[in-house]
Amino acid sequence: MYNTSLAQFLELFDYGIDFSTKAQLVKDRVQNIIGTMTYKVYRYVNRGIFEEHKVMFKLMVCLKVMIQADMLTPADTSLLLKAGAGIDDRNKKYSWMDQKVWLNILALSRHKFGNDHTFFFKELPERIGRAEKEWKNFFAENEPEKSIIPDYEDKIIADPNVGHFLRLCLIRCVREDRTVLATNDFIKSVLGQDYVAPVTDLI
Repeated sequence: MYNTSLAQFLELFDYGIDFSTKAQLVKDRVQNIIGTMTYKVYRYVNRGIFEEHKVMFKLMVCLKVMIQADMLTPADTSLLLKAGAGIDDRNKKYSWMDQKVWLNILALSRHKFGNDHTFFFKELPERIGRAEKEWKNFFAENEPEKSIIPDYEDKIIADPNVGHFLRLCLIRCVREDRTVLATNDFIKSVLGQDYVAPVTDLI
């Protein structure tokens, strides 16, 4: 339903070159152009899409930026979108947990993140069993996306590249109802405050 012509994009591209901050080093100049153009494209597209699609658009930009920077792989984004939808396992370990959440947790534990193929959540099912009370409380939090994640908080904070994405994946898998709010936090972490602030003009 949404269409953008090459001529429109080239106009935004030229804007990025003309109005981005100058720099003596080529790499700094390139980063300034990319930053200016990315924000200009975001503002331009933001004007013409339905409100319900705006978070999805910004998420797509975030994920593409991280894939191009070799922080994530297409498989990582697939996990975020599908979670445990492709898994069939009836051996749910915890009675207080929904079957869908259990399948999502299994998907997380089996996934290799990034280009270094790290099983970041490999022990998640067992860790939940070893600290069941803490995990049960985390699942019941009003704002789990802002809460300390049992067993994993320090590891997630220690990874400045994909830590925010790991948190988003976990929240999406265990508390799908909080995914949009967690996504806004993720967008803010990757692209900055300007991308989550209300747009009140037509720039």
